[in-house]
Amino acid sequence: MDTENLTVPGNLDSLKAVREFVKRATGSAGIDKQRAYKLTLAVDEILANIVIHGYDEAGRSGDVEISYHVEEDRLRVDLYDCGIPYDPTQNDTPAHLDKQLEDRPIGGLGVYLARQGTDDFIYEFVNDRNHNTFIVNRAANGS
Repeated sequence: MDTENLTVPGNLDSLKAVREFVKRATGSAGIDKQRAYKLTLAVDEILANIVIHGYDEAGRSGDVEISYHVEEDRLRVDLYDCGIPYDPTQNDTPAHLDKQLEDRPIGGLGVYLARQGTDDFIYEFVNDRNHNTFIVNRAANGS
């Protein structure tokens, strides 16, 4: 099992390093380009939410830990932060998706994109930390 860990400051400047990290993970797992892009977007959106809402707007600061684990049949990416507790899996699909683009509010699609870009998206609050898990099946028919 291939594994790598990275700790970055919980700020928007860390997005690039995390994108590169996820790119390494998908390359290591042999994930095709389209599914790799979707996973990268999913992690990027949740990380941006953590930084903006969990840290900045809450008056907090801290690091974000990310790890990946290439398993026999899947790639698992884990994201840990100490921002305010927030369970994105309780967020419903945005109601405005059926509206024309110009009639939609800006933002609000990050959790939706995380769900759409993975085969499974899991949240836990453990040891005073948020833990988001993104899973992509390694076989293309699992998407």
